[in-house]
Amino acid sequence: MTLPQKVSLVENLFHQLDQETAAFQNTTAIRCLSGCGRCCTYPDIEASPLEFLPWAFHLFLTGEADKMLQTLRELQTTICVNYKPLSIIDQGHCKTYRYRGLICRLFGYGANTDKYGKLRLATCKVIKEGQAENFASASEKITQGLSVPIFTEYYMQLNQIDFRLGNIIVPVNKALRLALEEVMQYFAYRPLPLSDKECV
Repeated sequence: MTLPQKVSLVENLFHQLDQETAAFQNTTAIRCLSGCGRCCTYPDIEASPLEFLPWAFHLFLTGEADKMLQTLRELQTTICVNYKPLSIIDQGHCKTYRYRGLICRLFGYGANTDKYGKLRLATCKVIKEGQAENFASASEKITQGLSVPIFTEYYMQLNQIDFRLGNIIVPVNKALRLALEEVMQYFAYRPLPLSDKECV
């Protein structure tokens, strides 16, 4: 499978998740607060390079890959390089929201299975406390069978695209760096793609 084909499959998986997330949001009325970026400020977020392959491919196509790779190699912080803080009170946004990873898309609207086999919504303190009624209602609906994106199911689907890249779980900035290196190595001795359309 070519790298552009992998990128396309990852993007298709993200599209599927976005639709499932939108349906969950409409049913539960749970929403991220506008301008809130607190979850992006956690220093121990981990991800796989595969979920950032579309991001890396986009940077490669736009000629920004070398510069970003150098930035990532020199980075001193563990907070995601794509997070742009706007204030000192955890407000900000993702500079590359369209190309955010699977972990970014799942957190807040995805569920994990607890040790008793029950699904638990994995969301932030801001939502749990600020939207307590909606959170409690959503949790109850999940126990009654409401469809919710499930972390393990999406990561299993991701791994089927590329088992090696999907099973490397590292700090987010390292995942970004590895994704960029994967794309740049792939095209080191291959013809350059003409445009984003080649990954369709």
